[in-house]
Amino acid sequence: MIKGVRGPRSLLRQIREAMASGGPAQTRLDMTVSIIARSMVAEVCSIYLRRASGELELFATEGLNPEAVHATRLNPGEGLVGEVARSAAPLNLSDAPTHPNFSYRPETGEDPFHAFLGVPLLRGGRTIGVLVVQNRAARVYDEDEVEDLQIVAMVLSEMVAGGELVDLAELKGVEIAPHRPERMKGMRFADGLAMGRAVFHEAPVAPERLLSDDPSAEDIRLKAAIEALRAQIDEMLDGQHGLVGTPFEVLETYRMFAHDRGWNRSLEDAVRSGLTAEAAVERVRNEHRARFAQARDPYIRERLHDLEDLANRLLRILAGEKPGARRDLPDDMILVARNLGPADLLEYPREKLKGLLLEEGSAANHAAIVARALQIPCVGRLAGVRDRLSEGDAIIVDGETAEAFLRPRADVIEAFKTRFSVRVQRRAEFAKLKDEPAVTADGRRITLLMNAGLAVDLDNIEDTGAEGIGLFRTEFQFMVSEDLPRLDRQTELYAKVLDAAGDRPVTFRTLDLGGDKVLPYLETDREENPALGWRAVRMGLDRPALLRLQLRALLAAAHGRELRVMFPLIATVDEFRAARDMVDVECEWALRRGRRLPSTLRVGAMVEAPSLLWHLDALLPLTDFISVGTNDLFQYMFAADRTNPRVSDRYDPLSPPALRALSRIQEASVESGTPVSLCGELAGRPLEAFVLIALGFQRLSMPPAGIGPVKRMILSCDREAARRGVSNLLTSSNGSVRNEIESLARKLNVAL
Repeated sequence: MIKGVRGPRSLLRQIREAMASGGPAQTRLDMTVSIIARSMVAEVCSIYLRRASGELELFATEGLNPEAVHATRLNPGEGLVGEVARSAAPLNLSDAPTHPNFSYRPETGEDPFHAFLGVPLLRGGRTIGVLVVQNRAARVYDEDEVEDLQIVAMVLSEMVAGGELVDLAELKGVEIAPHRPERMKGMRFADGLAMGRAVFHEAPVAPERLLSDDPSAEDIRLKAAIEALRAQIDEMLDGQHGLVGTPFEVLETYRMFAHDRGWNRSLEDAVRSGLTAEAAVERVRNEHRARFAQARDPYIRERLHDLEDLANRLLRILAGEKPGARRDLPDDMILVARNLGPADLLEYPREKLKGLLLEEGSAANHAAIVARALQIPCVGRLAGVRDRLSEGDAIIVDGETAEAFLRPRADVIEAFKTRFSVRVQRRAEFAKLKDEPAVTADGRRITLLMNAGLAVDLDNIEDTGAEGIGLFRTEFQFMVSEDLPRLDRQTELYAKVLDAAGDRPVTFRTLDLGGDKVLPYLETDREENPALGWRAVRMGLDRPALLRLQLRALLAAAHGRELRVMFPLIATVDEFRAARDMVDVECEWALRRGRRLPSTLRVGAMVEAPSLLWHLDALLPLTDFISVGTNDLFQYMFAADRTNPRVSDRYDPLSPPALRALSRIQEASVESGTPVSLCGELAGRPLEAFVLIALGFQRLSMPPAGIGPVKRMILSCDREAARRGVSNLLTSSNGSVRNEIESLARKLNVAL
């Protein structure tokens, strides 16, 4: 930069004036590189833009052979320009031809130039081009010059993307934003098909102005916004803002970054250079995105997500948005997020939300459970999906094959429409079966119940033909609330559930909090291993006021009707005795006050701790019923955290150890005459349900979407033949017997 004229503000204004002069796009580009070269006292200035093929094309130059413009194209990663694009970082060399990546292109005439400075044109964290200056003399450009050229590159990238620098029609084939069709493979969290437009959970706010007229005023705006951001995060950490389910560690990381001197200094330097506060945030965010995206270390990439969220929050504060402010949403929205809590998902209008894509999570994630309850197709474990999308992009969510199609081709859309039509027909077939009893081909009656946890689930009782609610997750009301639900609110919800069920049974599971279900308003200690820590019935017994309040609400809601209460994660017989005693205490409390008790009160236990497998003879006589929670039972059996994507798929529930455990529970229940049901997620999958029926289970509770397919399977199944076939597999030495079970089902002509 010319000495005495510090900062790129004068240069940027000259570029703006050149853009406003009109004329052909190439003329404006040529003027731009000429202005930059003159201001930087450089003998060469060139702009390369990235084609959809990945090639970098020379679009304009001052100092190189003009005939090379649009003729010189570098392959991805080729040459020094390709290295800048690959690394998304500046490259500053005193003697470019000696660099191992130097690529000689005789048509450019760059032989005499030694000093080289290249910076990436970044857009949305992606490199869309490269800006280069060169000089004959061997020299290293100083830090101020590198900084200035980066700021110019940031503004140029926005101008290119906005069509200010080059007419967008002339940029056909230039990859400004992701536009090619892509297919990504993930993990199925919720079945179904959906097509719509991308909506980011944390919508990025694009800066409207890039250049400031008053850097001092922008500096004040920036510092005020950072203070507001810190206050917002402090409020969240104090548990007063209601960020339901957000882990304390994530908010601590936010606070650490919000106070990070390096991050703050980068923002302040960008503002002093002449950018608006918004443009400064965007520029620093793009640099971090590009740099961290190269990292292989998952911890470092995780920090990128934290910085992304932080930048988005800061941009919304600068834009004057209030926390939780609503925005316009398309009627066919596909929500794209890093991860979600159940409360986050429920904030979106159900009629507009067609599908969900998550970068992280697991099938046991509570957002995934809610998605299944709402019958919203969901695919998770799509690493980097947000960086491959722009808001408004067309997406197909394939919950059957666990795939996402970004900007799908016409033939893919046609295939989707055909499959969607078939699904509609299948749903119509299932609807015809809803009033038909679930009876096997050899006359065994199976009771099909549904899992629920939200008021919105209640409509599914009639729609699916479920014979009741086998598992009502009462903690969901706590997880979507900003404060602890009081007695009247709990009573109102439980009464509403019983009213909707009518004469059909409802089994209420008491609070299953702790572990991966964190409430911001409920103070708990951080644990090394929360899945094995203070959770579920343990929390209720240690905090009797919390559990007794819920039991009081349940008794009041029943008001003369049958009430079924089930305690989760019972690990010892003594725990069940203590929990049942608490029910008796609440019944006595109600009687003393003349309250009406349930007509029938049944108290049960969830079998999901392996310890009970060897103490069923002591437990079952104390219970009115039991229910098997396979999600937790199997994670404890196989020592694999079901919420940890790295290990959650290390075992198959259709394996001999798992099937033997289920068989043991079923046999013990028959011997003691104790009713047993199974309410894990696998009950809603036809193949797994086929095995459960073969093992003798006659009561299955599942997500609403599973009832139709499972009922169709039952009607085609000969239970006795299935029992004989499956019993032979229990002693197998294989880690999984899924293939054998699939073969058996085909042999028996079971409709899967």
